Amino acid sequence: MPLPGDTRTPRQATPAPAGNAFGPRFVAPLYLGASLNPVNSSIIATALVAIAAALHLPVGDTAVLISCLYLTSALAQPAAGRLAEEFGPRRIFVAGIVLVFAAGIVGTLAHSMAALIAARVLIGAGTSTGYPAAMLLIRRRAEQAGYQAPPRGVLGGLAITGAATVAVGPALGGLLVGWFGWQTAFWINIPVAAVALVLAVVGIAPDPDPLRLGSPRALVSRLDLPGMLGFGGSLTALMVFLAALPRPDWPALAAALVLAAVLVGWELRAAHPFLDVRLLASNGALTRTYVRNGLTLMGTYVILYGLTQWLVAARGLSAYQAGLALMPMGVLSAVTARVVARRTGVRLPLIACAVLLLLGAVAVLFVGVGTPMAAVVAVSAVFGLTSGAGTVANQTVLYQEAPAATVGTASGLLRTFGYLGSIASAAITGAAFHGRVGDAGLHSIAWVLVAISALLLVLTVCDRRLAESWPPQANRPGPTRPGPTRPGPTRPGPTSTRREPIHDMTTVTTMTTVTETAPAIDPARTALLLMDFQPAALGAVPDPEGLLARAGEALAWARAHGTHVVFVRVAFAEADLAAVPDRNKAFARVAEAGHLADGHPATAVHESLEIREDDVAVRKTRFGVFAGDTDLRAELRGRDVDTLVLAGLSTSGVVLTTLRQAADEDYRLFVLADATADPDPEVHRVLMEKVFPRQAWIVATADLTALSVPGSR
Repeated sequence: MPLPGDTRTPRQATPAPAGNAFGPRFVAPLYLGASLNPVNSSIIATALVAIAAALHLPVGDTAVLISCLYLTSALAQPAAGRLAEEFGPRRIFVAGIVLVFAAGIVGTLAHSMAALIAARVLIGAGTSTGYPAAMLLIRRRAEQAGYQAPPRGVLGGLAITGAATVAVGPALGGLLVGWFGWQTAFWINIPVAAVALVLAVVGIAPDPDPLRLGSPRALVSRLDLPGMLGFGGSLTALMVFLAALPRPDWPALAAALVLAAVLVGWELRAAHPFLDVRLLASNGALTRTYVRNGLTLMGTYVILYGLTQWLVAARGLSAYQAGLALMPMGVLSAVTARVVARRTGVRLPLIACAVLLLLGAVAVLFVGVGTPMAAVVAVSAVFGLTSGAGTVANQTVLYQEAPAATVGTASGLLRTFGYLGSIASAAITGAAFHGRVGDAGLHSIAWVLVAISALLLVLTVCDRRLAESWPPQANRPGPTRPGPTRPGPTRPGPTSTRREPIHDMTTVTTMTTVTETAPAIDPARTALLLMDFQPAALGAVPDPEGLLARAGEALAWARAHGTHVVFVRVAFAEADLAAVPDRNKAFARVAEAGHLADGHPATAVHESLEIREDDVAVRKTRFGVFAGDTDLRAELRGRDVDTLVLAGLSTSGVVLTTLRQAADEDYRLFVLADATADPDPEVHRVLMEKVFPRQAWIVATADLTALSVPGSR
């Protein structure tokens, strides 16, 4: 998203792909790249005992090789998503694969724990680009191809690939470690990364935008580097606390909490927050998805790591045999992921995931060195069902709930919460097996898992959002595409379909469909209102760059046709903030926090929209443009304006309020559907389809020229 001093141009649309938008050529590199992290997660589990023996260390000390990968990945996943949004997902995807290739060489040649940790950190950073870049590429591809619902098969494919890797990884890793030594856990990255690189270069089209960094200051602001550093510091301190368990490192926990508080304060003021605290607070469905994903993976990986070490150290299996024993777990995970990917609902799979996790945890309590291997394998398989169902369902919810423009960062955060769960699982395993790997430690792990699964079950069952119809109505196929994306073949145009009451304006239960032709626009007596196109609002809606591009198109139309232009922004002087009464529920919070201060860059009209001397500039302190002493009424009367074209952020804020006020003052009204957006796509859809058509014509930016007829009064 451009900032002052940023030289980037808005992201250019790529032509819709012909034929199958998600053919093998496109998805193969995405699946392979996204599998690099699971490859390194699963194979290392079979090498820990061998690494400990080679370096003459206790087995528990090798848990740092698990933790450092997940700590790095937890930090790098959302950062990679942000980089993909800013510089292009293909560039970041390819760069990550190259880094994994180099890390494989470093790990293969390492002869100390420090060198192995360095290699794992590099692997974590490189593999972190795969998933968020893939999600962003899929989302953009779906938009270009006109998809109105998530491409479930493709999303499921990402999860299935990871699950299949987990299925094959332990057995393959155990076999290779047995044959070629523990170095296998590192050199396996070299051929896999090489193949992924070739497939990516051949199968993924280059990013359409040229690589333009802009000024260093603008780049730092766009990426929110302070936010990234604060996030990393807080997470690192939390990691230190978890790694020290069962002997709590209270200073580390205190540092984590302090850094987290500082991070929240910074992100609330950042123009482009790395961790969108407001989004997490307002979008409960998305936040709960993160928590569910973290708890699910914590339960899955505590068994993957704990059971693997127990099988080798307590049951005396070889690394290959341990990996083979856990193969059904991965196979069932892949099968379950495929089944759930074909479903339209997510609530039942998520509830089943929590129930199975609880049942598996209870079953582990009865596992010991004397338990038949068939029973051990059966118990581990239960966790495969849990992993497959939870991963696909949570991924689908994220695709639906995350803003389109930040799906890369949001996908990275989904993985971050998963890694937090994995880090916690490594800490639990390390604490349980710190002195000796045996039945007592395994049962301690099981009791922790019982608590985790019970919490997950309660959170899932009580989630009302999941109890609603799924997918949400706004994302089901329908006559128009929801949200701020450019409408497809059925976009609103000069012919507008509106739903009205049969009898009077208060009737809302009995509706009939009326097809109307939008009237002509006389440019000389029309004003284009570009409302709240400022960083403070752009950061809260999907596809901000696309919205800016279409607002720019509308502005160009107005310039070419002699249409009056009104720029509207919300900003408060100190006196304005002091004058807000406590009874104003919405703006009292703004006043208390001192947000939207006039003069702050976040309240300025975005620099891509040029304000000229003859334009009208309105600073408002409430939702609507006519509220307070804006003098807009007098300006419009003085220019003989009787028609308003509205575009702005958000649909439920300035656009709704201004439309109602303007309709009561008898203006002819048009709303640009593709230059208007709301943080909640469902709210946007309802207003555009059911509310606004009663008082305005809903059109697209591209329709303005066809509607322009000078003197048409």
